[in-house]
Amino acid sequence: QVQLVESGGGSVQAGGSLRLSCTASGYTASSGCMGWFRQDAGKTREWVVTMDRYRNTQYADSVKGRFTISRDNAKNTLYLEMNNLKPEDTAIYYCAARRSGTYCFVRTADYWGQGTQVTVSS
Repeated sequence: QVQLVESGGGSVQAGGSLRLSCTASGYTASSGCMGWFRQDAGKTREWVVTMDRYRNTQYADSVKGRFTISRDNAKNTLYLEMNNLKPEDTAIYYCAARRSGTYCFVRTADYWGQGTQVTVSS
């Protein structure tokens, strides 16, 4: 059973930084496809970033240059470093993963974490 557990959310002022973590169990991050999505109240879930097993990445234009995805294989953990945060980044952030053997860079996922709240005040 795949479990993705996020942590690291919180409240910051605009211009601040946060780092989210996602620890996987039942899923090997180093050989998989993982990423982050976000959803603000009353809005549809939005894709943020994806990383494949080779550490190739794709970012949404809205976060490019400010957010950085990384992975620690030894800890089986995915990270999202968020800098220069803006009020429009406020959302619940979800860690996500794709099933093995499926194409990575599609903006959907098969496994989801429970989400962690990020609030950015102006």
